[in-house]
Amino acid sequence: MARMRRATAVMVLPILFGSALAGDEKTAAQGMLLITSGEFMMGTDDGLPFEGPAHRVAVDSFHIDAHEVTNAQFARFADATGHVTESEKLGWSGVFDPRPGRWMKSDGADWRHPNGPQSSHENMPDFPAVHVSWNDAVAYCAWQGGRLPTEAEFEYAARGGRKNARYAWGNALTPRGAHQANLWQGEFPVDDRALDGYAGLAPVKQFAPNGFGLYDMTGNVWEWVADWYGADYYARSPASNPRGPETGTQKVHRGGSWLCSENYCRGYRLAARMMTPPDSGLNNLGFRCAADAG
Repeated sequence: MARMRRATAVMVLPILFGSALAGDEKTAAQGMLLITSGEFMMGTDDGLPFEGPAHRVAVDSFHIDAHEVTNAQFARFADATGHVTESEKLGWSGVFDPRPGRWMKSDGADWRHPNGPQSSHENMPDFPAVHVSWNDAVAYCAWQGGRLPTEAEFEYAARGGRKNARYAWGNALTPRGAHQANLWQGEFPVDDRALDGYAGLAPVKQFAPNGFGLYDMTGNVWEWVADWYGADYYARSPASNPRGPETGTQKVHRGGSWLCSENYCRGYRLAARMMTPPDSGLNNLGFRCAADAG
């Protein structure tokens, strides 16, 4: 996963434990679901060094968006507030170009022009908003009366009630040959076979939700979370509602993206995590919002 620096650079048992909060009209209207409190094993001992150690974590109940924030949703925010994203201010954003097989500084790419200056978000209303920095995502969530999920909340929600699973849907990447998320099939970056039906981004909600009713917690786009990144944070993480290091230079994102393949990053694993400077925008990086319960 390349990183581009800005300055200079409902009840179904036993799996479903979360549901829409019927008494909270605001969060329900915003498309949020209530995830009830619980404990889980966060991280892994069988992955990259900064993905472990596996450790038990408890989280309080919280709300989270059922799917990634879309272009249509972000447009309403931009229209209402006049917010100008960091990519728009800079006049460029990070785009992965499969032809040379590397990340490029793409002039004119921003959330309004997801695929460069000749493209328009208006033709992609149900696609995840991309080229949005961590700072932009925080501003959107605040406008909605929410916040970004913590890293622990995101992993807990992504697991959907499954214990000891490698992926959000179980331990097989393509059970019975069925694709469960928008990922890269083929040898990255030279062969995108698009066996899941999509080469590049997909609209939200194209694959089955997880056990909590949440869509695209794996694949499509990486998603910003609230936490600063610390390589050794898991070894000293509090057991209840961890919120990451107090300071840092990069923010964590979770969930993997359409660029994740079996020979590159494998970010579709539940324990996978990555990090990027908070002022960065990329064409495989988006977000969803969370909110406190109660």
